[in-house]
Amino acid sequence: MNYEMQKMPEAGDTVVVGMSGGVDSTLTALMLLQRGCKVIGATMSLWDGSLPEIPAGKKMRESCFGPGEEENIEECRKFCKEHGMEYYVIDVKETYKKEILEYFKSEYRSGRTPNPCIRCNMLIKFGALLAGIEKLNIKYDYFCTGHYAKVVRPEQGVFGSDVKPCMISTAMDVSKDQTYFLYRVSSSTLEKVRFPLATMKKSDVIALAKEAGLEAANREESQDFIGEEYFDLIFSDKPSVPGDIIDLDGHVLGQHRGIEHYTVGQRRGLGVAVNYPVYVHSIDAKNNVVVLAPNEALNSNGLIADDFVWPGNVEPKDGFDAMVKIRLASKPAAAYIERYIPEEGDKTEYRGQPWKITFAEPQRAVAPGQSAVLYVDGVIAGGGVIFKTV
Repeated sequence: MNYEMQKMPEAGDTVVVGMSGGVDSTLTALMLLQRGCKVIGATMSLWDGSLPEIPAGKKMRESCFGPGEEENIEECRKFCKEHGMEYYVIDVKETYKKEILEYFKSEYRSGRTPNPCIRCNMLIKFGALLAGIEKLNIKYDYFCTGHYAKVVRPEQGVFGSDVKPCMISTAMDVSKDQTYFLYRVSSSTLEKVRFPLATMKKSDVIALAKEAGLEAANREESQDFIGEEYFDLIFSDKPSVPGDIIDLDGHVLGQHRGIEHYTVGQRRGLGVAVNYPVYVHSIDAKNNVVVLAPNEALNSNGLIADDFVWPGNVEPKDGFDAMVKIRLASKPAAAYIERYIPEEGDKTEYRGQPWKITFAEPQRAVAPGQSAVLYVDGVIAGGGVIFKTV
């Protein structure tokens, strides 16, 4: 299928840019200004100070949720003032706490591996932030961010329909492609969303930012949802429940410190002594055990996923081939996608229609709670949350 990349904002358009203080969003705002757009900066305020302070003198990595937010906001405010831009800070703390932080803790405590960035993009960055802007009665033609991705429209209807929705396509800089994080942003929202860095390389972005004298060009890049220093602290609202670490045959190898501290595929920090390399194979939340196994035992031929989203809300009628990413860092793997019909007696409460994904070659460390994102010709054709392996 052929796709047409959607046009970028033009001179005279009013554009809201979601700004974080980083080089990508800052350069995005500058480029749009240079293009003749009326640019309005907006930053979402997440940090509520609810976690204990990190000891003085300990350097923290840049992250989305953390005490460095105030400094980031000041940098954004300074940039906007210097360039004659309106600037707004949108308070989304309560929504963020409920939809992201509580979800994050609940998933880990259920033995699953959550992806808070995917949920944040859908509900906060392209949800609560935009709702806050509209509540201020700010009218705009486009909403832009510094993500590396493209917004495209198919020339034919998706999955045999007449619907030609906005869809997300991979960026030119494959090494920085962020489409995996964006797959749950709805087609209706994408109608007014654009990613001006879609056809740029990260190295070019840095070079242009330095040439323009942007302070953001020298900042450490934000990679994490939360700083590593805060990971244990975020679970301090409840005591961890220790339990057994076992092998595939049920032999006890040691004790874990709470299942929320483990994820499928993990090798470090297991605290067991065996004479061969072992990894987290699975987590049994019901029995509070962590199961370890050799690396080769982590391969899966397929998975069942539910809670699917589809472009234009058009669900496929038939099975189809796609390339599938099971985590951000994984390479897309060839697979066949088909509706999953639960066996008689299966009382599992799936979120919507579950789908079965069968890989052409086994995939390692498929983690329930992560997302399986489907690509056809480099364009996201849908995606869901991994429920279990098969």
